[in-house]
Amino acid sequence: MHRLVKEKLPRHLAIIMDGNGRWAEKRSLDRVEGHRQGAESVRRIVRASREIGIPYLTLFAFSSENWSRPRVEVDALMFLLRNYLETELQEMLENQIRLVAIGDLARLPLEVQTALQQTVEKTAQGKGMTLTLALSYGGRDDILQAVRRILSHCQEGNLKPEEINEELFSKYLWTHNHPGPDLLIRTSGEMRISNFFLWQLAYTEIYFSPTLWPDFTREEFIQALLSYQNRERRFGLTGEQVRVGDG
Repeated sequence: MHRLVKEKLPRHLAIIMDGNGRWAEKRSLDRVEGHRQGAESVRRIVRASREIGIPYLTLFAFSSENWSRPRVEVDALMFLLRNYLETELQEMLENQIRLVAIGDLARLPLEVQTALQQTVEKTAQGKGMTLTLALSYGGRDDILQAVRRILSHCQEGNLKPEEINEELFSKYLWTHNHPGPDLLIRTSGEMRISNFFLWQLAYTEIYFSPTLWPDFTREEFIQALLSYQNRERRFGLTGEQVRVGDG
């Protein structure tokens, strides 16, 4: 079996955790049970990421479109989120995991906002890994809020239009403190990015897994990382240019 090479690990790994509802439906269970099992997969993959040595892990936990789901499912997801924040705090502290949240967080229930803020503050000094939860997040919303802030700064005279470039624009996104994602994993067999990191994914490698998220094991996670390590990232250059640069 091939081994992971530390120097070739993604610095920033993002995951679209898909398939909880279908996992439950296949077993004639309530969809909420699928989300509950999905939370166990979150614990498993966060732990594995920390042990393997991935500096940044972002989980697409709740999209801006998810607010349109049935109220009972949304309420259950918010309960599971709050429970995760409270039960995992000690492990985050012990493993030096810093929690960050991005998205339109003002839409979250007040009790979830409170639990989230407390966990973010208590883990702020973690140096081992940054775990980011994308909550009430949409890629288009991210870009639009950045545009609005840039326009406001231009109108205030603090920014000139000719100063706007890719680097500056990136600083206005919710991910401004993150490096660009190197690898995106999406589970459940769906092959789309579903309004996630529309700006950030420009040169991200993508790994699609047919496995439903509750069944996503550490072993398959490692296989995804091995697949990434065997790819040649060219960023618009030729393969020869990349190989000469590496040499």
